Amino acid sequence: MQILHHGAVNGVTGSCHELVINSKTSVLVDCGLFQGEDAKNDLSIDFDIAHITALIVTHCHIDHVGRIPYLLAAGFKGPIYTTPASASLLPLVIEDALKVGVTRDIKIINACLSLLNKQIVAVNFNTWFELPCANEQIAKARFQRAGHILGSAYVEIDVGINTKNNKSHRVVFSGDLGAPYTPLLPAPKPPYKADTLVIESTYGNKNHQGRKERTQTLKNVIERAVADNGVVLVPAFSIGRTQELLYELEQLIHQSAEGSPWRSIHVILDSPMAANFTEQYIKFKHLWDAEAKRKVAKGRHPLDFENLTTVDTHSEHIAIINYLASRQTPAIILAASGMCSGGRIVNYLERFLPDKTTDVLFVGYQGRGTLGRDIQKYGPRNGYVFINDTRITINAQVHTISGYSAHADQNGLVKFVTGMRKKPSHIKIVHGDEDAKRTLTGKYKEVLGSEVKIEIGR
Repeated sequence: MQILHHGAVNGVTGSCHELVINSKTSVLVDCGLFQGEDAKNDLSIDFDIAHITALIVTHCHIDHVGRIPYLLAAGFKGPIYTTPASASLLPLVIEDALKVGVTRDIKIINACLSLLNKQIVAVNFNTWFELPCANEQIAKARFQRAGHILGSAYVEIDVGINTKNNKSHRVVFSGDLGAPYTPLLPAPKPPYKADTLVIESTYGNKNHQGRKERTQTLKNVIERAVADNGVVLVPAFSIGRTQELLYELEQLIHQSAEGSPWRSIHVILDSPMAANFTEQYIKFKHLWDAEAKRKVAKGRHPLDFENLTTVDTHSEHIAIINYLASRQTPAIILAASGMCSGGRIVNYLERFLPDKTTDVLFVGYQGRGTLGRDIQKYGPRNGYVFINDTRITINAQVHTISGYSAHADQNGLVKFVTGMRKKPSHIKIVHGDEDAKRTLTGKYKEVLGSEVKIEIGR
Protein backbone atom coordinates (compact mmCIF):
# COMPACT_ATOMS: atom_id res chain seq x y z
CA MET A 1 0.00 0.00 0.00
CA GLN A 2 1.23 3.48 -0.89
CA ILE A 3 -0.21 7.00 -0.87
CA LEU A 4 0.71 9.44 -3.65
CA HIS A 5 -0.21 13.13 -3.56
CA HIS A 6 -1.17 14.95 -6.76
CA GLY A 7 -2.22 18.22 -5.12
CA ALA A 8 -2.80 20.10 -1.84
CA VAL A 9 0.65 19.32 -0.49
CA ASN A 10 2.36 22.71 -0.92
CA GLY A 11 -0.80 24.71 -0.24
CA VAL A 12 -4.52 24.32 0.34
CA THR A 13 -5.82 23.83 -3.20
CA GLY A 14 -5.84 21.07 -5.79
CA SER A 15 -6.68 18.26 -3.34
CA CYS A 16 -5.97 14.95 -5.03
CA HIS A 17 -4.59 11.85 -3.31
CA GLU A 18 -4.02 8.38 -4.74
CA LEU A 19 -4.24 5.29 -2.57
CA VAL A 20 -2.26 2.55 -4.31
CA ILE A 21 -3.86 -0.73 -3.20
CA ASN A 22 -1.83 -3.08 -5.41
CA SER A 23 0.09 -3.03 -8.68
CA LYS A 24 -3.14 -2.94 -10.71
CA THR A 25 -5.47 -0.95 -8.45
CA SER A 26 -5.47 2.61 -7.18
CA VAL A 27 -8.28 4.73 -5.77
CA LEU A 28 -8.31 8.51 -6.13
CA VAL A 29 -9.59 10.65 -3.27
CA ASP A 30 -10.75 14.01 -4.70
CA CYS A 31 -9.54 15.71 -7.88
CA GLY A 32 -9.51 19.44 -7.20
CA LEU A 33 -8.57 22.65 -8.93
CA PHE A 34 -5.41 24.61 -8.11
CA GLN A 35 -6.11 28.23 -7.15
CA GLY A 36 -4.19 31.38 -6.23
CA GLU A 37 -0.39 30.99 -6.36
CA ASP A 38 -0.87 27.28 -7.08
CA ALA A 39 -2.99 27.93 -10.20
CA LYS A 40 -1.90 26.23 -13.42
CA ASN A 41 -2.61 27.09 -17.04
CA ASP A 42 -2.49 23.43 -18.05
CA LEU A 43 -5.15 21.56 -16.07
CA SER A 44 -4.75 18.24 -17.87
CA ILE A 45 -4.14 15.21 -15.65
CA ASP A 46 -0.37 14.80 -15.34
CA PHE A 47 -0.29 11.42 -13.59
CA ASP A 48 -0.98 7.89 -14.82
CA ILE A 49 -4.65 6.90 -14.42
CA ALA A 50 -4.38 3.43 -16.01
CA HIS A 51 -4.77 1.64 -12.67
CA ILE A 52 -7.25 4.07 -11.04
CA THR A 53 -10.45 2.08 -10.64
CA ALA A 54 -12.54 4.61 -8.66
CA LEU A 55 -12.76 8.21 -7.55
CA ILE A 56 -14.00 9.09 -4.06
CA VAL A 57 -15.29 12.66 -3.61
CA THR A 58 -15.25 13.95 -0.03
CA HIS A 59 -17.16 17.17 -0.81
CA CYS A 60 -18.00 19.60 -3.61
CA HIS A 61 -15.73 22.59 -3.12
CA ILE A 62 -13.95 23.44 -6.37
CA ASP A 63 -10.49 22.82 -4.89
CA HIS A 64 -11.59 19.19 -4.35
CA VAL A 65 -13.57 18.51 -7.55
CA GLY A 66 -12.55 21.10 -10.17
CA ARG A 67 -10.29 18.77 -12.20
CA ILE A 68 -12.90 16.03 -12.59
CA PRO A 69 -13.75 17.12 -16.19
CA TYR A 70 -10.06 16.71 -17.06
CA LEU A 71 -10.02 13.29 -15.38
CA LEU A 72 -12.97 12.25 -17.54
CA ALA A 73 -11.26 13.70 -20.63
CA ALA A 74 -8.18 11.62 -19.80
CA GLY A 75 -10.32 8.49 -20.09
CA PHE A 76 -11.39 7.72 -16.53
CA LYS A 77 -14.50 5.54 -16.69
CA GLY A 78 -14.75 4.23 -13.15
CA PRO A 79 -17.37 4.95 -10.50
CA ILE A 80 -17.37 8.29 -8.65
CA TYR A 81 -18.44 7.56 -5.09
CA THR A 82 -19.85 10.34 -2.91
CA THR A 83 -22.68 11.04 -0.46
CA PRO A 84 -26.26 11.69 -1.72
CA ALA A 85 -26.11 15.44 -0.96
CA SER A 86 -22.73 15.76 -2.70
CA ALA A 87 -24.09 13.74 -5.63
CA SER A 88 -26.83 16.35 -5.96
CA LEU A 89 -24.40 19.27 -5.73
CA LEU A 90 -21.59 17.92 -7.91
CA PRO A 91 -23.18 18.42 -11.38
CA LEU A 92 -24.05 22.03 -10.42
CA VAL A 93 -20.46 22.73 -9.35
CA ILE A 94 -18.92 21.10 -12.42
CA GLU A 95 -21.31 22.89 -14.79
CA ASP A 96 -20.36 26.23 -13.27
CA ALA A 97 -16.63 25.39 -13.36
CA LEU A 98 -16.88 24.49 -17.05
CA LYS A 99 -18.72 27.72 -17.90
CA VAL A 100 -16.29 29.91 -15.98
CA GLY A 101 -12.99 28.23 -16.79
CA VAL A 102 -13.36 26.06 -19.88
CA THR A 103 -16.18 26.71 -22.35
CA ARG A 104 -19.68 28.09 -22.77
CA ASP A 105 -20.39 25.59 -25.54
CA ILE A 106 -23.53 23.91 -24.21
CA LYS A 107 -22.91 20.71 -26.21
CA ILE A 108 -19.50 20.20 -24.61
CA ILE A 109 -20.88 21.01 -21.16
CA ASN A 110 -23.81 18.61 -21.55
CA ALA A 111 -21.53 15.84 -22.84
CA CYS A 112 -19.32 16.19 -19.77
CA LEU A 113 -22.29 16.29 -17.39
CA SER A 114 -23.81 13.24 -19.08
CA LEU A 115 -20.61 11.27 -18.44
CA LEU A 116 -20.44 12.56 -14.88
CA ASN A 117 -24.02 11.61 -14.04
CA LYS A 118 -23.51 8.07 -15.38
CA GLN A 119 -20.47 7.57 -13.16
CA ILE A 120 -21.74 9.08 -9.89
CA VAL A 121 -22.63 6.51 -7.24
CA ALA A 122 -24.36 7.96 -4.16
CA VAL A 123 -23.67 6.15 -0.87
CA ASN A 124 -25.21 7.03 2.48
CA PHE A 125 -23.12 7.94 5.49
CA ASN A 126 -21.87 5.05 7.64
CA THR A 127 -22.49 2.48 4.90
CA TRP A 128 -19.65 0.21 3.76
CA PHE A 129 -19.25 -0.24 0.00
CA GLU A 130 -16.78 -2.42 -1.87
CA LEU A 131 -14.19 -0.78 -4.10
CA PRO A 132 -13.35 -2.26 -7.51
CA CYS A 133 -10.02 -4.10 -7.10
CA ALA A 134 -7.85 -6.32 -9.30
CA ASN A 135 -5.92 -9.45 -8.21
CA GLU A 136 -8.88 -10.74 -6.18
CA GLN A 137 -8.10 -8.25 -3.44
CA ILE A 138 -10.86 -6.85 -1.27
CA ALA A 139 -11.08 -3.22 -0.22
CA LYS A 140 -14.06 -1.36 1.17
CA ALA A 141 -14.87 2.20 2.19
CA ARG A 142 -17.47 4.27 4.02
CA PHE A 143 -18.30 7.93 4.49
CA GLN A 144 -18.62 9.67 7.85
CA ARG A 145 -19.88 13.21 8.43
CA ALA A 146 -17.16 15.86 8.20
CA GLY A 147 -19.35 18.87 9.08
CA HIS A 148 -17.56 21.09 6.54
CA ILE A 149 -20.31 21.78 3.98
CA LEU A 150 -23.52 20.02 2.97
CA GLY A 151 -22.77 16.37 2.18
CA SER A 152 -19.11 16.62 3.20
CA ALA A 153 -17.43 13.48 4.48
CA TYR A 154 -14.23 11.99 5.64
CA VAL A 155 -13.66 8.52 4.25
CA GLU A 156 -12.50 5.31 5.93
CA ILE A 157 -10.91 2.75 3.60
CA ASP A 158 -10.03 -0.80 4.67
CA VAL A 159 -7.40 -2.40 2.44
CA GLY A 160 -5.66 -5.76 2.46
CA ILE A 161 -8.74 -7.41 3.96
CA ASN A 162 -8.11 -11.00 5.00
CA THR A 163 -11.43 -12.82 5.09
CA LYS A 164 -10.06 -15.57 7.34
CA ASN A 165 -9.00 -13.40 10.28
CA ASN A 166 -10.83 -10.17 9.30
CA LYS A 167 -7.57 -8.19 9.50
CA SER A 168 -7.07 -5.10 7.38
CA HIS A 169 -5.26 -1.77 7.30
CA ARG A 170 -7.55 1.22 7.76
CA VAL A 171 -6.68 4.44 5.97
CA VAL A 172 -8.66 7.57 6.84
CA PHE A 173 -8.69 10.58 4.51
CA SER A 174 -10.03 13.60 6.38
CA GLY A 175 -11.12 15.64 3.36
CA ASP A 176 -11.87 19.03 4.91
CA LEU A 177 -13.05 18.81 8.50
CA GLY A 178 -15.63 21.27 9.79
CA ALA A 179 -15.21 23.48 12.81
CA PRO A 180 -17.26 22.67 15.92
CA TYR A 181 -20.32 24.77 16.75
CA THR A 182 -20.72 26.12 13.22
CA PRO A 183 -24.28 26.87 12.12
CA LEU A 184 -26.45 24.31 10.34
CA LEU A 185 -24.32 21.15 10.33
CA PRO A 186 -23.28 18.82 13.16
CA ALA A 187 -19.58 18.79 14.08
CA PRO A 188 -17.51 15.81 12.89
CA LYS A 189 -16.96 12.92 15.28
CA PRO A 190 -13.59 11.12 15.20
CA PRO A 191 -13.49 7.63 13.73
CA TYR A 192 -13.12 4.62 16.02
CA LYS A 193 -9.67 3.92 14.61
CA ALA A 194 -7.15 4.64 11.88
CA ASP A 195 -3.91 2.89 11.06
CA THR A 196 -2.91 5.59 8.58
CA LEU A 197 -4.43 9.07 8.65
CA VAL A 198 -4.16 11.65 5.86
CA ILE A 199 -5.32 14.91 7.41
CA GLU A 200 -5.79 18.51 6.29
CA SER A 201 -3.98 21.32 8.14
CA THR A 202 -5.51 24.55 6.80
CA TYR A 203 -5.64 26.05 10.30
CA GLY A 204 -3.03 23.80 11.89
CA ASN A 205 -1.35 26.86 13.41
CA LYS A 206 -4.46 28.80 14.57
CA ASN A 207 -7.53 28.55 16.76
CA HIS A 208 -10.84 30.19 15.87
CA GLN A 209 -13.01 32.52 17.90
CA GLY A 210 -15.88 30.84 19.73
CA ARG A 211 -19.33 31.04 18.13
CA LYS A 212 -20.75 33.61 20.58
CA GLU A 213 -17.68 35.80 20.16
CA ARG A 214 -17.68 35.67 16.38
CA THR A 215 -21.44 36.31 16.18
CA GLN A 216 -20.97 39.36 18.38
CA THR A 217 -18.06 40.47 16.19
CA LEU A 218 -20.23 40.05 13.08
CA LYS A 219 -22.99 42.10 14.73
CA ASN A 220 -20.57 44.86 15.82
CA VAL A 221 -18.86 45.11 12.43
CA ILE A 222 -22.14 45.32 10.53
CA GLU A 223 -23.73 47.85 12.91
CA ARG A 224 -20.64 50.07 12.72
CA ALA A 225 -20.41 49.63 8.96
CA VAL A 226 -24.00 50.53 8.12
CA ALA A 227 -24.09 53.51 10.50
CA ASP A 228 -22.60 55.63 7.69
CA ASN A 229 -25.01 54.18 5.08
CA GLY A 230 -22.22 52.24 3.43
CA VAL A 231 -22.20 48.72 2.04
CA VAL A 232 -20.69 45.64 3.67
CA LEU A 233 -19.09 43.35 1.10
CA VAL A 234 -18.74 39.73 2.19
CA PRO A 235 -16.84 37.47 -0.23
CA ALA A 236 -18.20 34.01 0.49
CA PHE A 237 -17.97 30.56 -1.04
CA SER A 238 -21.24 29.59 -2.70
CA ILE A 239 -21.41 26.30 -0.81
CA GLY A 240 -21.17 26.38 2.96
CA ARG A 241 -20.05 29.82 4.04
CA THR A 242 -22.92 31.64 2.32
CA GLN A 243 -25.54 29.43 3.98
CA GLU A 244 -23.90 29.75 7.41
CA LEU A 245 -23.89 33.54 7.12
CA LEU A 246 -27.51 33.66 6.00
CA TYR A 247 -28.37 31.54 9.04
CA GLU A 248 -26.49 33.90 11.39
CA LEU A 249 -27.95 37.04 9.82
CA GLU A 250 -31.49 35.67 10.10
CA GLN A 251 -30.84 35.04 13.80
CA LEU A 252 -29.52 38.58 14.36
CA ILE A 253 -32.57 40.03 12.60
CA HIS A 254 -34.98 37.74 14.44
CA GLN A 255 -33.66 38.59 17.91
CA SER A 256 -33.47 42.36 17.29
CA ALA A 257 -36.04 44.68 18.85
CA GLU A 258 -38.91 46.22 16.91
CA GLY A 259 -37.72 49.43 15.26
CA SER A 260 -34.09 48.28 15.31
CA PRO A 261 -32.06 49.03 12.14
CA TRP A 262 -31.61 45.26 11.84
CA ARG A 263 -35.31 44.87 11.03
CA SER A 264 -34.92 46.91 7.85
CA ILE A 265 -31.37 46.01 6.85
CA HIS A 266 -31.10 44.80 3.27
CA VAL A 267 -29.30 41.47 2.74
CA ILE A 268 -28.41 40.82 -0.91
CA LEU A 269 -27.33 37.40 -2.12
CA ASP A 270 -25.75 38.17 -5.49
CA SER A 271 -24.84 34.72 -6.70
CA PRO A 272 -27.07 32.41 -8.76
CA MET A 273 -24.83 29.49 -7.79
CA ALA A 274 -25.13 30.24 -4.09
CA ALA A 275 -28.91 30.51 -4.52
CA ASN A 276 -28.97 27.08 -6.19
CA PHE A 277 -26.86 25.60 -3.41
CA THR A 278 -29.08 27.19 -0.78
CA GLU A 279 -32.01 25.34 -2.36
CA GLN A 280 -30.01 22.12 -1.97
CA TYR A 281 -29.36 22.93 1.70
CA ILE A 282 -33.11 23.30 2.17
CA LYS A 283 -33.78 20.07 0.25
CA PHE A 284 -31.37 18.15 2.50
CA LYS A 285 -32.40 19.77 5.77
CA HIS A 286 -32.59 16.33 7.38
CA LEU A 287 -28.78 16.68 7.56
CA TRP A 288 -29.03 19.91 9.60
CA ASP A 289 -28.15 19.97 13.29
CA ALA A 290 -30.71 19.95 16.11
CA GLU A 291 -30.68 23.75 16.60
CA ALA A 292 -31.49 24.46 12.96
CA LYS A 293 -34.24 21.83 12.91
CA ARG A 294 -35.86 23.45 15.98
CA LYS A 295 -36.03 26.80 14.15
CA VAL A 296 -37.73 25.18 11.17
CA ALA A 297 -40.21 23.46 13.49
CA LYS A 298 -41.14 26.91 14.88
CA GLY A 299 -41.98 28.17 11.39
CA ARG A 300 -38.79 30.14 10.78
CA HIS A 301 -36.89 30.08 7.50
CA PRO A 302 -33.19 30.45 8.36
CA LEU A 303 -32.07 30.50 4.71
CA ASP A 304 -35.02 32.31 3.13
CA PHE A 305 -36.15 35.27 5.20
CA GLU A 306 -38.01 38.51 4.49
CA ASN A 307 -34.97 40.85 4.40
CA LEU A 308 -33.18 38.69 1.83
CA THR A 309 -33.06 39.57 -1.88
CA THR A 310 -31.51 37.15 -4.36
CA VAL A 311 -29.96 38.59 -7.52
CA ASP A 312 -30.07 36.32 -10.53
CA THR A 313 -29.16 37.80 -13.92
CA HIS A 314 -26.07 39.80 -14.85
CA SER A 315 -28.22 42.84 -15.71
CA GLU A 316 -29.78 42.72 -12.22
CA HIS A 317 -26.28 42.47 -10.77
CA ILE A 318 -25.11 45.62 -12.58
CA ALA A 319 -28.34 47.42 -11.64
CA ILE A 320 -27.79 46.62 -7.94
CA ILE A 321 -24.23 47.98 -8.06
CA ASN A 322 -25.39 51.20 -9.71
CA TYR A 323 -28.28 51.55 -7.27
CA LEU A 324 -26.05 51.12 -4.20
CA ALA A 325 -23.42 53.48 -5.62
CA SER A 326 -25.96 56.26 -6.23
CA ARG A 327 -28.29 55.95 -3.25
CA GLN A 328 -25.87 55.42 -0.33
CA THR A 329 -28.20 52.94 1.29
CA PRO A 330 -26.86 50.42 3.84
CA ALA A 331 -26.75 46.83 2.63
CA ILE A 332 -24.95 43.56 3.23
CA ILE A 333 -23.83 41.88 0.01
CA LEU A 334 -22.83 38.21 -0.06
CA ALA A 335 -21.18 37.26 -3.34
CA ALA A 336 -18.70 34.72 -4.66
CA SER A 337 -15.93 33.92 -4.97
CA GLY A 338 -14.75 33.42 -1.41
CA MET A 339 -11.15 34.36 -2.22
CA CYS A 340 -12.15 37.16 -4.65
CA SER A 341 -10.43 35.24 -7.43
CA GLY A 342 -13.37 35.80 -9.79
CA GLY A 343 -17.13 36.07 -9.79
CA ARG A 344 -19.44 38.95 -8.99
CA ILE A 345 -17.68 40.06 -5.80
CA VAL A 346 -14.87 41.46 -7.99
CA ASN A 347 -17.23 44.00 -9.59
CA TYR A 348 -18.37 45.16 -6.15
CA LEU A 349 -14.77 45.49 -4.96
CA GLU A 350 -13.76 47.45 -8.04
CA ARG A 351 -16.61 49.91 -7.49
CA PHE A 352 -16.64 50.21 -3.68
CA LEU A 353 -13.08 49.63 -2.36
CA PRO A 354 -12.17 53.35 -2.85
CA ASP A 355 -15.19 54.44 -0.76
CA LYS A 356 -14.53 55.17 2.93
CA THR A 357 -18.06 54.11 3.86
CA THR A 358 -17.44 50.59 2.52
CA ASP A 359 -16.51 47.67 4.74
CA VAL A 360 -15.08 44.40 3.46
CA LEU A 361 -15.62 41.45 5.75
CA PHE A 362 -13.57 38.29 5.23
CA VAL A 363 -15.02 35.21 6.86
CA GLY A 364 -12.83 32.50 5.35
CA TYR A 365 -9.32 31.52 4.37
CA GLN A 366 -7.68 33.64 1.68
CA GLY A 367 -5.15 31.64 -0.35
CA ARG A 368 -1.73 32.93 -1.29
CA GLY A 369 -1.77 34.90 -4.53
CA THR A 370 -5.50 35.69 -4.43
CA LEU A 371 -7.07 39.14 -4.56
CA GLY A 372 -8.63 38.44 -1.18
CA ARG A 373 -5.23 37.87 0.44
CA ASP A 374 -3.93 41.10 -1.12
CA ILE A 375 -6.88 43.12 0.21
CA GLN A 376 -6.37 41.58 3.65
CA LYS A 377 -2.69 42.51 3.52
CA TYR A 378 -2.77 46.00 2.01
CA GLY A 379 -6.21 47.22 3.11
CA PRO A 380 -5.32 48.10 6.72
CA ARG A 381 -2.49 50.33 5.50
CA ASN A 382 -4.63 52.09 2.85
CA GLY A 383 -2.71 50.40 0.09
CA TYR A 384 -3.95 49.36 -3.33
CA VAL A 385 -4.69 46.34 -5.47
CA PHE A 386 -5.08 45.79 -9.20
CA ILE A 387 -8.51 44.72 -10.45
CA ASN A 388 -9.03 44.20 -14.18
CA ASP A 389 -5.63 45.88 -14.76
CA THR A 390 -6.77 49.01 -12.91
CA ARG A 391 -5.08 50.25 -9.75
CA ILE A 392 -7.72 50.49 -7.02
CA THR A 393 -6.94 52.38 -3.80
CA ILE A 394 -8.32 50.69 -0.68
CA ASN A 395 -10.11 53.31 1.43
CA ALA A 396 -12.63 50.75 2.69
CA GLN A 397 -12.34 49.26 6.17
CA VAL A 398 -11.15 45.64 6.05
CA HIS A 399 -12.18 43.12 8.70
CA THR A 400 -11.48 39.41 9.20
CA ILE A 401 -13.51 37.04 11.38
CA SER A 402 -11.61 33.77 11.47
CA GLY A 403 -14.29 31.93 13.42
CA TYR A 404 -16.51 31.60 10.37
CA SER A 405 -14.07 29.30 8.66
CA ALA A 406 -15.68 26.01 7.68
CA HIS A 407 -12.36 24.32 8.54
CA ALA A 408 -11.44 22.83 11.88
CA ASP A 409 -8.85 24.85 13.79
CA GLN A 410 -5.78 23.42 15.51
CA ASN A 411 -7.80 22.24 18.53
CA GLY A 412 -10.30 20.51 16.24
CA LEU A 413 -7.55 18.79 14.22
CA VAL A 414 -5.92 17.55 17.42
CA LYS A 415 -9.21 16.32 18.91
CA PHE A 416 -9.98 14.43 15.70
CA VAL A 417 -6.94 12.27 16.42
CA THR A 418 -6.97 12.12 20.21
CA GLY A 419 -10.68 11.22 20.09
CA MET A 420 -9.96 7.94 18.28
CA ARG A 421 -10.13 4.82 20.44
CA LYS A 422 -7.27 3.30 18.45
CA LYS A 423 -4.75 5.96 17.43
CA PRO A 424 -3.03 5.92 14.03
CA SER A 425 0.53 4.65 13.77
CA HIS A 426 1.16 6.91 10.77
CA ILE A 427 -0.12 10.44 10.06
CA LYS A 428 0.44 12.31 6.79
CA ILE A 429 -0.27 16.05 6.96
CA VAL A 430 -1.47 17.77 3.78
CA HIS A 431 -3.63 20.71 2.61
CA GLY A 432 -1.94 23.59 4.40
CA ASP A 433 0.69 26.28 4.12
CA GLU A 434 4.16 25.30 5.36
CA ASP A 435 3.84 26.99 8.74
CA ALA A 436 0.45 25.40 9.38
CA LYS A 437 1.77 21.93 8.52
CA ARG A 438 4.93 22.30 10.62
CA THR A 439 3.04 23.68 13.61
CA LEU A 440 0.46 20.88 13.50
CA THR A 441 3.26 18.31 13.17
CA GLY A 442 4.82 19.64 16.37
CA LYS A 443 1.47 19.62 18.16
CA TYR A 444 0.79 16.00 17.19
CA LYS A 445 4.24 14.94 18.39
CA GLU A 446 3.57 16.74 21.66
CA VAL A 447 0.24 14.99 22.36
CA LEU A 448 0.85 11.60 20.74
CA GLY A 449 4.48 10.88 21.63
CA SER A 450 7.16 9.19 19.60
CA GLU A 451 5.28 5.96 18.79
CA VAL A 452 3.33 7.65 15.98
CA LYS A 453 5.14 8.38 12.71
CA ILE A 454 4.16 11.91 11.62
CA GLU A 455 5.23 13.35 8.28
CA ILE A 456 4.33 16.18 5.96
CA GLY A 457 2.97 14.96 2.63
CA ARG A 458 5.17 15.60 -0.40
